[in-house]
Amino acid sequence: MSGLYDEFKMKNLKLKNRIVLPPMCTNMANNGFINDWHFVHYSTRAIGGVGLIIVEATAVSEEGRITKDDLGLWDDEQIKGLKKIVEFSHSEGASVALQLAHAGRKSDLGSLENRPLAPSEIGFSSDYILPRKMSKEDISEIVENFKRAAKRALEANFDAIEIHGAHGYLINQFLSPLSNTRTDKYGGILKNRLRILVEIVRAIKEVWPSDRALMLRISADEYDELGNNLDDFVEIVSTAKSEGVDIVDISTGGVVPKKIMTYPGYQISHAEYIKQNSEISVIAGGLVTSVLMADEIVRNRRADLVYMGRELLRNPYMPLTHSKKVFAEIKWPTPYERSKVVRKFGF
Repeated sequence: MSGLYDEFKMKNLKLKNRIVLPPMCTNMANNGFINDWHFVHYSTRAIGGVGLIIVEATAVSEEGRITKDDLGLWDDEQIKGLKKIVEFSHSEGASVALQLAHAGRKSDLGSLENRPLAPSEIGFSSDYILPRKMSKEDISEIVENFKRAAKRALEANFDAIEIHGAHGYLINQFLSPLSNTRTDKYGGILKNRLRILVEIVRAIKEVWPSDRALMLRISADEYDELGNNLDDFVEIVSTAKSEGVDIVDISTGGVVPKKIMTYPGYQISHAEYIKQNSEISVIAGGLVTSVLMADEIVRNRRADLVYMGRELLRNPYMPLTHSKKVFAEIKWPTPYERSKVVRKFGF
């Protein structure tokens, strides 16, 4: 029976433990470029003992950013900064994935003259500009942009790519009947609504080596009875798996602006259901507040990996400092080893 601090392997992805830093937008980029702030942010979690770092939503095109301060990978010049993070993280024993994204109708960069793109002309809320319905040419260009970004991610030597299909962004907008009312081959029945995801996966696999992991993040609850249900997401995940996705990262919400009740572990049951019914490796999370809680999730096979976003923001060294709580041994960075010992006289 595997625990939180046991290794995990998927193709060439080899994690020293099952603790994941999830992709969380920091809104600190300048025209899509990594800067020193990002380097310190991610490198600190690598030093702190995280098994897998997933770098935040990185736009595949300029107009695909959620905000002007998002990371991007639409230009070859953006590779260098990302590669620096990967190299340092590797030196500390952490693996690194990159989340590729397009905001769709939830981009705040649009204007009345240059409206954001979406599967249908349905706004997220009155706070956002009404999007423009995408043509088939627009769709083809987006698919190609994901492919180009994946090729750049490979040049930066990322261990895995995560396709952002969650939180109401473009791919999620196509998946959901709440935001996709198209009547062509990209709308209607679920098989059609997930067509763009299939095309993106296939395009990425043209440039992404078969021995490197491919991941997908989904929102497995749309918090609306007219939206996709868990069995729909099982079908989505099963289709993605058949196309070559290796790991699915489970979150919820974001398609419609609804307030939801949250509590520690509120998304774990979604991950457990999808794991049981799709037979795919799963990352679970959602207010996982301790390594004890995370260890239980892994040991009871409710998920294979656990992301701990807020806790790792508060304490980037938590994998090191809390390992004893689950009787695990973890190698500390040599410069920090002295802090493992609580000295009797405090020095």
